[in-house]
Amino acid sequence: MQPSSTHSPAVRALTSLLRQTLRVTTNDSRIYLGMFAGTDQPLNLLLVNAEEYRVTQSRVISGRFVGQVLIPWHVITKVETPSQSTDQVLYI
Repeated sequence: MQPSSTHSPAVRALTSLLRQTLRVTTNDSRIYLGMFAGTDQPLNLLLVNAEEYRVTQSRVISGRFVGQVLIPWHVITKVETPSQSTDQVLYI
């Protein structure tokens, strides 16, 4: 592995998110809350200790524990961290 001083700013920013809780919203009305564990080459997101919430038309949110989940990059519409959230709370 290269020393961190030779990594690009984008890689350093992504590395700083490791082991942080992320809230990932997808284009099929699902929200995932979990700890960021990494990405693969196409930038799919890997979350561990994750929960999945499905937003229904009646605005009722139901959730379930999914453990480890790999979210395809092309279904992701938003990724939030506690520092980016307007109310500092990511939880549903």
